[in-house]
Amino acid sequence: MSPVPVQIVYLICAVLFILGLKRLSRPRTAVAGNQMGAAAMLLAVVVTLLDRQIVSYEIIIAGLITGAAAGILLAVKIKMTAMPQLVGLFNGLGGGASALVAGAALLELVSLHGGSRSPGSIFIVATSFSGIVGAVTFWGSVVAFGKLQGFVTGKAVQFSGQNAVKLILLMISLGLGGWLFFSPMSGYLYWAMLLFSSLLGVFLVIAIGGADMPVVIALLNSYSGVAAAATGFVLANNLLIISGSLVGAAGLILTNIMCKAMNRSLRNVLFGGVGRELSVKAEEEETYAGKVKSATAEEIAMMLDGAGRVVVVPGYGMAVAQAQHAVRDLMNLLEARGSVVEFAIHPVAGRMPGHMNVLLAEADIPYEKLKEMDEINTTMEQVDVAIVLGANDVVNPLARSRSDTPLAGMPIIDVDKARTVIVLKRSLGAGFSGVPNPLFAADNTLMYYGDGKEGILDLIAALKET
Repeated sequence: MSPVPVQIVYLICAVLFILGLKRLSRPRTAVAGNQMGAAAMLLAVVVTLLDRQIVSYEIIIAGLITGAAAGILLAVKIKMTAMPQLVGLFNGLGGGASALVAGAALLELVSLHGGSRSPGSIFIVATSFSGIVGAVTFWGSVVAFGKLQGFVTGKAVQFSGQNAVKLILLMISLGLGGWLFFSPMSGYLYWAMLLFSSLLGVFLVIAIGGADMPVVIALLNSYSGVAAAATGFVLANNLLIISGSLVGAAGLILTNIMCKAMNRSLRNVLFGGVGRELSVKAEEEETYAGKVKSATAEEIAMMLDGAGRVVVVPGYGMAVAQAQHAVRDLMNLLEARGSVVEFAIHPVAGRMPGHMNVLLAEADIPYEKLKEMDEINTTMEQVDVAIVLGANDVVNPLARSRSDTPLAGMPIIDVDKARTVIVLKRSLGAGFSGVPNPLFAADNTLMYYGDGKEGILDLIAALKET
């Protein structure tokens, strides 16, 4: 296959990637956008395999079979509650692959030409950049996966002088990259650079609390794209440069959106250490003592029976309980009785960007019922009953009233302004921020203790009996 047709096909794939990303911006067209991007990637892989000098198709086919088997197994076995850590792991695999491919290209050049031909400046710079960013992405994603999966503590692990350590690791990594530039045939320098970059990735993410994982996942997604684009320069592959740049830009935009949703800078997320043990936890007894009121499913059913407008605020607790289908059934029952039911979505609810949207879409809840935070807050005072299902930090009024907590200034869903608030949680435990939530003790709040799914099912049964 001649180079010109290949470049034309690459251009077509690039256009499909861009159109697919555009479609991903809207829920109704997201599935088609995802399919368009997948088709473009398949076309790009096929064309590349036909164009390049392939040493052994047998090895490639074996890799395809292995990868497909792993992908199918993950698609079937992974629950929706584990989707955030799976996405984080995918980011890491992309970054790790970029680093290994760039390293393999360097080793190939060294082994084929020895000291007879020195690689170009762009090749070495791109190789070093891909290695550093790819290693940081992989090991940072592994730590993020561990935090979300529970293998690693969700709290921010910090120690004295940690920022200095991270700076030293970065300087060493860059220094080794610079050394490689002047001594490109010393392949061991690349792997030494990967070692220190890997340590940097671990220290960067281990110091970030679980509450900030949506931002971390978005940022690591951007890193994986940047690493892929750099590898595109290593391989002189225009499509890899374009696709990596698109992923990098999209991830960075999403990271910015997540930071704005928390009213924090990216620097504060990376170095602020939200999730440490905080002295404010001592205020829990004072916040809740003698003020918290609970209710049964039957009592809540009587309130909902005459409610004109009901707003559900989903959180990670809904994901853990797999309660989205039960929530859909509750919505259908309430609407059959004349209630208007909507869902208030906070940008950082859950453990990854768009987590709640994905879960509710899985339960076939209409997209138009999903309201963004800014939209729903303007009419929250007109809500008869607000049901908080497993959310905590994103509805904590302390974000508005206290400047000495990790939530200070973070925009929240103003459920406390609703006429009645029902909070369905297992306990009064704090969210990832580690601060108590005075909403639980508010005069207009009733706590409904229990598992999210079982609690909603009990509520449905009680409603049917009213």
